[in-house]
Amino acid sequence: MGLTSISIPCILISVMSKKHLLHEPVLMLNVNFEPLHVCNTKRAMTLVLAGKAEIILNGRGILRTSHAEYEIPSVIKLSYMIKRPRPRISLSKREILRRDNYTCQYCGRKSRQLTIDHVIPRHHGGPHSWENLVAACPTCNRAKGGKLLDEISMPLNRLPKEPTASAAYRFGLHLEHHQEWAQFVEGW
Repeated sequence: MGLTSISIPCILISVMSKKHLLHEPVLMLNVNFEPLHVCNTKRAMTLVLAGKAEIILNGRGILRTSHAEYEIPSVIKLSYMIKRPRPRISLSKREILRRDNYTCQYCGRKSRQLTIDHVIPRHHGGPHSWENLVAACPTCNRAKGGKLLDEISMPLNRLPKEPTASAAYRFGLHLEHHQEWAQFVEGW
């Protein structure tokens, strides 16, 4: 990793006494300031000390060891370019509920106790895809059952589609507690 054997133990002993600091989220940016990932403070400090990243924003103060002082990062930027394909949001129940804003797409009821409904049921050949899955309250899901939408009078409030993997969508949940990240997340 390129770190000296003396610097790591001193830093880790000091940081471990403040365990909450190890798990605080840190926004990781690419060389072109594109938001890539959210890592923990321990990983961010390792990258900074190895010379693989630099601190862009210090939102947490100073870490003092017996040999030196280090800024505790809130945002870091890698010193090399990461080339990767355009990110996509994984198809999961959590992401469908998030896309639909925890709202039943049939009756409009907002709840955390929602199920997932196939608009075109699987036994009718409906795919397991973004365009065929919606959030539904248990009452609406039971009422719809295995029927097609034109067989019953339950129109969708909004047509389902795959969400764009913008930085605001991917990292937006963190912005509530880390407003300082907004300048790096918005616009990507």
